[in-house]
Parts: sequence; C-alpha cells; structure tokens
Amino acid sequence: MQFHVEEQVSLPKKLNYIQIIEVINKKNRLHLLFLCLTVFLSVFSTSAYAQSAYIQHYTTKDGLPSNNCYYTLQDSKGYIWIGTDAGVCRFDGNRFENFSIDDGLPDNQIIQIKEDKKGRIWFVAFNGEMSYFQDGKIYNSFNDKNLKLLKFNAVVISIFEDTQGRIWFGTNKNILFRFDGTSLTTYTSDDFSNQLISAHINEDAKGRIWVYSEHCIRYFENGVFKRTSYPPLTPLSYKTITNLKNNLNLYIDKTGLNAQSGGDKQLLFKIPPSIINDNLGYFYIHNTDLWLSNNEGVYHLDDRQKITTYLKGIPTVQVLKDTESNTWFTTSNGIYMLPREENRMYTVDKSFGVTGNSIKSVTKDQKNNLWLGLDYGHIDVLNKRTMHVQHIDLQDKKTFNGIKKLLIDSASGSVYFASDYGLGITNSANPQKNIRYLREANHSIFVIKDFSISPTGKLALALSAGVAVLNLKNKGLDFCISALKENHEFFSNRAYCTYYDRQDNLWFSNINGFSKVSASGSFTYYKNELLTRRINDIQQQQDGTLVLATDGYGLILIRGERIIHRFTQKQGLSSNICKKIFIRNNHIWVVTNNGLNRICLDGSTPLVEAFEYTNPLLKNDVNDLYIDKDTAYFATNKGLVFFHNRPHHDFSEAPKALISAIVVGQVKLSTKNDPIVLAPSNNKINFYYGAIDFQNQDISYRYRLKSNDVWTETKNRRIELSSLEPGKYSFELCAKTNNSSWGIPTSIDFELKARFWQSYWFLLILFVIAGFTFYWIAVVVTKRQKNKEQQELLLRNKILMLEQRALQAMMNPHFVFNVMNSIQHYINTKDTSSANKVLTGFAKLIRKNLEICTKSFISLEEELEYLELYLSLEKKRFGDKLSYRIQVDPLIDKDETFIPSMLLQPYIENAIWHGIMPMDNGGELKIIIEREEELGLTISIIDNGIGINNSLKNKRTEHVSKGMSLTQERVNLLNKIEANPIQILVRQNGISGTSVVISIPLH
Repeated sequence: MQFHVEEQVSLPKKLNYIQIIEVINKKNRLHLLFLCLTVFLSVFSTSAYAQSAYIQHYTTKDGLPSNNCYYTLQDSKGYIWIGTDAGVCRFDGNRFENFSIDDGLPDNQIIQIKEDKKGRIWFVAFNGEMSYFQDGKIYNSFNDKNLKLLKFNAVVISIFEDTQGRIWFGTNKNILFRFDGTSLTTYTSDDFSNQLISAHINEDAKGRIWVYSEHCIRYFENGVFKRTSYPPLTPLSYKTITNLKNNLNLYIDKTGLNAQSGGDKQLLFKIPPSIINDNLGYFYIHNTDLWLSNNEGVYHLDDRQKITTYLKGIPTVQVLKDTESNTWFTTSNGIYMLPREENRMYTVDKSFGVTGNSIKSVTKDQKNNLWLGLDYGHIDVLNKRTMHVQHIDLQDKKTFNGIKKLLIDSASGSVYFASDYGLGITNSANPQKNIRYLREANHSIFVIKDFSISPTGKLALALSAGVAVLNLKNKGLDFCISALKENHEFFSNRAYCTYYDRQDNLWFSNINGFSKVSASGSFTYYKNELLTRRINDIQQQQDGTLVLATDGYGLILIRGERIIHRFTQKQGLSSNICKKIFIRNNHIWVVTNNGLNRICLDGSTPLVEAFEYTNPLLKNDVNDLYIDKDTAYFATNKGLVFFHNRPHHDFSEAPKALISAIVVGQVKLSTKNDPIVLAPSNNKINFYYGAIDFQNQDISYRYRLKSNDVWTETKNRRIELSSLEPGKYSFELCAKTNNSSWGIPTSIDFELKARFWQSYWFLLILFVIAGFTFYWIAVVVTKRQKNKEQQELLLRNKILMLEQRALQAMMNPHFVFNVMNSIQHYINTKDTSSANKVLTGFAKLIRKNLEICTKSFISLEEELEYLELYLSLEKKRFGDKLSYRIQVDPLIDKDETFIPSMLLQPYIENAIWHGIMPMDNGGELKIIIEREEELGLTISIIDNGIGINNSLKNKRTEHVSKGMSLTQERVNLLNKIEANPIQILVRQNGISGTSVVISIPLH
C-alpha cells in the first residue's frame, strides 16, 4: 500500500506514463530540480529560518497513546488515524480516541493503516496479524471467523485493493496473499531467483494485476502469475514506493525518484545521497510538490523550485496532506500538523536575529519598517524588504525595561516609546542618535499606563495619579507635575488609557469612568453604567465612531456621545475582557484574554469572526498588535507572530458532525445507519460524537430526537438519554464553529420497545377489564346504596312507630286517671283555683305531647319546658313526698342544642314511680345537664329512691318499664343511622338510689 494517495497524486496533471516521459524530456526543468536538490543542504541554513512557520505538535500530553508513531492515514470520513507502538488512535482535531489490545487489536504495534472501499480501516500489526475497524468496533480473528484465515506468520509490508474488491497482501517473505472476504489464496515462487519477497501490487487499465518484488516483476493471468523479463524494482525500503493508477509506480532508489509501469522505467530526478542514506521514510507527491522525510526532518520541493525544510533534527517517517490541505508529519516524537497555507502562522524570534523573544509592542513606520519594543531597553527595527534587523539600545535599561507602547507620528517622523516608568522620542530616520526623554522637574517618579499624541502636538499621559496634558511645542519633554492646572492640564484619579481623536478631543478612562475634554477645553463625564467601568483601549473609526475595549463588558461603539453598538460573547467575542484593539478600514481587530476576533462592519449587519487556528500562539499571550493591509502582526512573549490578513468570508464551511460511539448499558452498538431496536429495560442510551475540524477547537453542537422537536444546543461531546418513552426516535446531530452556520445533520434511528404492559393490546385488555370492574363496582355500590336507603327508610318508619308508642306510653292511663282524680278532688273540695291550675297544666302537657310527636329532635329548651310541666303535675299529686331539681350548665345554648324527642320522660317517670314512691318518706329527683368536650351533652337523672336493683328484687315477676324499653329501642335504631351513637347507662348508686346517664353527641 505505502501511503496510498491515488485520488490526489498527479504528476503531471493526468496520470499516464507517456506524459511523465514528456515531462522528463524537458531537460532544463530536470536540471533545475537536480540543481535545487544538490545545493539544498548548503543553502537551507541561510534561507529556511528567515521566518518559521508554526507547526502544531501533538504528544502523549494531548492524548496520543505513545510518541513513537509509525504511520498516519486520513479516512473517508476525515478522521486522522495514527499507528503507534502502544496501539492506534483516531483524531478529529479535538480529541484522540485510543484503541489497544483491550479494544480488540491483535498487537499494540501498528505499523501501517489502510482503508478499503467499504470504509473498513485495516491495521497491520507488527506480529503479522490483521484486524479492521468498522462502525465503532474492531474486528479480529476472535470475533470475525474470516479473519482467522489472515494469520500470515510474516510482516505485511503492502496492501492493495483491486477493482473487484479483493485485497492483496505483500509480505517480507516469499509469499503473497489474496483475500476475497471469505477465502484466502496463497501464492509463492519456487524459483529462488524470482521470489515474491517485499512484493507490491498494482493494477493496469485492463484490470490485470501486477506484482513488483525485489527479485522480479510478474502479472496475473488465468489464475497464475507469469514471469516477465523486466528488471525488478529496487526501492530503498517498502516505505519508498507508492502505487498510482494504471499500474504506475513511483519509488526512490539510490539514484533518486523513479517512475515505472511494467518494464518502462525512468529516473525523474536525482536526490542527494545525504538525504537518501539517512533512513528515508514514506514520501509524498501531490501534483508537482514533493515531500521527503528522514532522520533529519522533512524536505519540501514545490513547483516553483522553492525548497523548505521542517522539523530539522527530528526523525520523521511520513508526510501526509489531508483533504483541507493541512500537512501531517509522523515522527518518533509524536505527530505534527502544518496548517494549510492561508491559515499558516509565522514567527520571528531570537533565532532570526531580533534581540529577544519577549516582544511587548509593535508598530510600523512610513518606510514600511516594523518597530518592536522589547525588554531591557531594547527596540528593534525590522526592514520588511531586506529582512535586516537594526538594534536600538537605550541607556537606562532599568527605566525602560519593557517597551510596552510604540507610536509613530507620521507627520514629523517621530517615534514615541514608553515603558512603565519612562517615555522617550526618537526619529525614524536616525533613531539611535536623536533620542530624547521625558523629565519631571522635581525628579518625581511617575507610572505611565498609556499615552496619546494629538494632531496639534500635545501629549496626554495616563498616569497612576491622573491624566497629564503636556504641550510639546511649547515646553518639550520637560514638565513639572505640580505646576499643571487642575481640570485643565491635569485630571486627578488613577487613569487607564488616553486617546486623541482626529478633531483634537481628548478621551480618557480612569477609576471614575469615561470622560472627554474637547478641543475647546470643555469637560464631559459620561454617566452611562457601562462607561463607568474600566476601559483598556480606545480607537477611532473613519466615520468618527469611537471603539472602546472594556475590562469585562465587551466592545462598545460610541457615536454622537451615545452607545450605538455593543459586542460581547453573545455576539461571538471570544471573551468580554478586551485588552487591545486595532482598526483597519471597516474591520475592528480585538485582542481578548481568550483569543483573537475581527469585527467586520462592511455590510448592514456586523459580523464577528474568530481566529481559533491562532489560539496555540495568540489565545492569551498577546501584548500588542499591528494590522497591515496584507499581514497581521502580534507582539507576544514567544516572538513576533504574523499571518496573512485575508478578506473576510461570511461563513466558512461547517464541520461535519460524526457519531463515534453508541453505548447502551455497558455494550457498544454499531454506528451504522441501520435502525437500532432496544429492549424495554434499555431506556438509557449514550451517544458519543464529535466533528472533524483541525483548525477550530470551540465547536457547538445541537441535537433533537424527532424532526418536529426544538433543537437543543450544547458544547458537550456526550449526550445521555434516559427515561425515554417507548417509541421510534431519530437522533439528529449537527455542528458549527464561530465562523460557520450549522452543518448538515447526521442521524441514527432507534426504537425503544414497549414493555408488554405498555403495548396497545395490553392497554386494550386493561381498558376492558377496568371498564367491567368500574361497571361491577357501580352496580354493587348502587345496590348497596339502595339497600341502605331502604334500611334507613325501614328504620325511620320503625322509629316513627316507636315514637308513637312512646307518646302513648307517656300518656299512659294511670297518669291520666290520677290527674283527673286530682282535678275531681279539687272540685269536690271547692278548691277551684287548684283545680284550674292542674287542669291548665294538664292541657299544656297534652298540647306539648302533640307538638313533640311530630319532631324527631327538639331543642333542649323545649325538652326542659315539657319536663317542668310534667314534674309540676307529679308534684301536685305527691306533694312533699316528691321534690325535684333541674340543673343546666350555663354555657349550654338551650335554643341551639338539640336532643331526640321523648328521650328523658320515661326515665324520670320510672324514677318517680319505681324509685321514690315505694319509700315511706318520699325522695328527691335531680336532673343535671352538662357540656363535656369529648362526649358532648351529658344528662344525669339521679334519684335517692330504693334503687333499681332493689326494685327488681321486690317484683314478683320480671318487669321492664315499657317507656324505658321503647326509648332504648329508639336509641338503638338512631345509632344505626347517625354517625355518633347515643349512650345510656343505668346503674344503682350503692345500696339505694339510681343514676341514669345519657351521653348525646352534639350536632
């Protein structure tokens, strides 16, 4: 296989041998190429380091499994694969994903990698065993039965896939293999002088297979390899040969680069032995660019005959150019990436000739020279045309340790320079001899934060004590700070920056905020909250708009003394902490503490552009900047960094989002687009993903699960989906950078099966059962309700009947007869008054009985009124033999307290007739009505008669009071209806007397 780049290689533009010969016959070009290569080593030391291109270096610190790398490949998806002595890894520009024997590799030492037409990534292990990666999984002889055939007991040095999809393997032994996916065919040579050692395979336009080995050249016909008389290829090693289309082979031998097809061979050009003999690695040829690698680094010869070397002194085994024109170098010290030319950064440092690497400031004079401010009083002037460096050494190196600002006065040619503790002026024409310094009359120490020069020759200094304004035309650089007029030439409070605009207005920022001193001398303080914060830099656009770099609040644009625009991280800035700004035409360059931005104001809508590919050098190490029309320069602590100032493009191409792994539980699933069906218990799924982008690290992603869902944005590279409802889903994912729109989504379909109790048929059965159950419950409840209503009706009818019987018991014949006798007695004795009283009382009692019999419950007031009538009649009858007393708790509201009707009279009658009357001296009856919190209303009927137990003993037959039994039966029926029962307790008080205690719950 050897660095298979068929689709990219064109030497010349169309790949056929005849045209190569035509190019070769152009002797003048061949001679020029040879001349370039022969003088290459001697010339390079004075030309190659004129400016060093920045090369990104990746090692184990960045995620590589090992720094000892053997081979690099870019697959069809865009991933960079690296084979090392500790496994293989896959790189997407942001993350290295490593694979080892634990993941299925047969050996950790992977010496070659190849991708076939099916997208399988083949790994050639040092122990000779083969494996491949497909859809997120490594297949080997243990999980792919066909790979059990591929145990060669030899080192595979070449792999070739023909047009029929068959894979050919060349080895370091006299054996050749052909694998068609299910069977393996072995070819050997019995001829000792024509063996197949180190064979490389190719295919011509007719589909015929050719084998090129160290001993012979053969072609495959009718199932056998036929000999030819062509001399064998003699590459330096298996690394120095590559096969192109139509049986064309390019290889490097001891003489140089050769082209051969069949028996036709031609030396394209010679390569110096000093390069060839230093362990030459895989070479790369693209169009007319040739890349070589060996133990001393990388050599590049382009179509303009320009020779450049990279990684000098670092053993390199391979060069690869990816689809974005980035160039990768595989070395024993990790891998290196040289960005494509338009994204390439260059550095000028001490090795080039400048005084030091730590550059604090940069500007350009009218002669196109770059001025660089450095440490220890050094200023360097770089002639861009001749690349010559002129050194300016200031005498007071302590005061001018760190030249942090350089400013060119184009009108006078003066160059102003400043450190923290001093300021000076020189002339660009003769800078070393015309240096003048700022001096304070009293030799006071002042700390300079910033300075600015006005169009009329005034110098504004931002000092730790305030802003000082000096008129250079009148007083020069000598001043007395105490003599400056307050609020005219001096403005107190610690200042941060100053700026004179083209109208000679002075703008400055101090601890109080942002202020303006007009050319006429009027002072304006801006009270806007944003303008009271620290401002690090001020510049002016062509239309007069002021641009302010704030310390944490983004970039602010002011026009007409009002804020017209503000840029923050929400608009695309890398950070809200802005340190330096530079304006070139309608472009505002911003240095933040997290990278570089450019704001383009060409169109109707401002666009914020990020330069993430510059982050390795410019993310947080920029001291100053100068933007030329074609080049952007940056003063850093690692030297002067510059790159091409290319025009702004609205949007760059969006990175393609790729799903790298799908994990359910502890199981990795295939990343193919085939639908995934998950069991109900596997409702937790993890998607691992990324995007191929070797320039931008800050990549945003968005995803959704259904086409009508709202997109969810994230910076994470893993999404965990849990507690999903059963159903079909499509996980869609796309990516974008700060300079691109959203890319085309990639998707994976999956289905989460429902549990049996979540299926439609189960839900239908459950619905039918639930419906039947609800119907049965409704029927039972209705039936019970009807039965209950019927029982209640029967109970109420029975209660009504018992109430009628109780009324009859209350008006028993004995009582009526006795009352009538009493009335007759009073009439016979001419006691008309007593007769009338008894008759009136008896009439009231009869009327009260008729009123009560229509009510189930009566108020306590009515009950007491009734009892008073009844007891007064009994008292009339028995005289002094009966005394009674009714005691009612005053806290009881007698009108609002209700008790069952006809409840107390039977017990009172029984106490009189069966308790008190049998006694010779009569007795006393007490009725006590009290309020109990827990029991409700407690009514006690107490007599001091013979006692209920004694009364029962004296009876000849067992007798139960009819009234009491009817009342007890009524109460029992009421307790079945009411929630809280009525309790009646009848007991004898010791040897005599009876107590009836009735507890009635209050309603």
